[in-house]
Amino acid sequence: MALIEIFHVVASNHAVGSTDIDEGQLVKMDTDGTIIPVSAASDLVLGVAGDTKSSSASAMPGIYSGWQNRASDSFDETSASGKMTVYHDGGEFATDQFEADLSSAVVGAALYPSANGKLQATQTATEAAVAVLTRAAGSYPSGVPGTDINGDLALQGDNSNQYIEYKLLI
Repeated sequence: MALIEIFHVVASNHAVGSTDIDEGQLVKMDTDGTIIPVSAASDLVLGVAGDTKSSSASAMPGIYSGWQNRASDSFDETSASGKMTVYHDGGEFATDQFEADLSSAVVGAALYPSANGKLQATQTATEAAVAVLTRAAGSYPSGVPGTDINGDLALQGDNSNQYIEYKLLI
């Protein structure tokens, strides 16, 4: 559960409800005006969650939850303000929040929302594309010296430590 902001255009703040949201998930606005995860491929996507609302783990990229420095607020990055950062109106991001069908997708492929609030290559209904794949799934450098890739250790994360990069269209 990680989002790496390479470049973003607009980051807004919205009230967040009680539902857990992982950083990097696609989010929508509920009828009461709070942010919740996308739960159906046909949902109108507001943007990408820039924070984590959780009671069990922070979404610091590549770090085992036991070592994450969010114990003071029970790993809830939204507890102080009750708001969540939502990225929209463009930008480029790396994430491990994608469905398995993206593991074989090619650069330039359109990306769509899944029912799990993640990106997928399959258009399941008439939903519009929310992103374009700019880097296929693979290891992502952590910046820590090592030998996995490009002289760095690979960043840990969901999807067997695989990350994609994409350009946000919404």
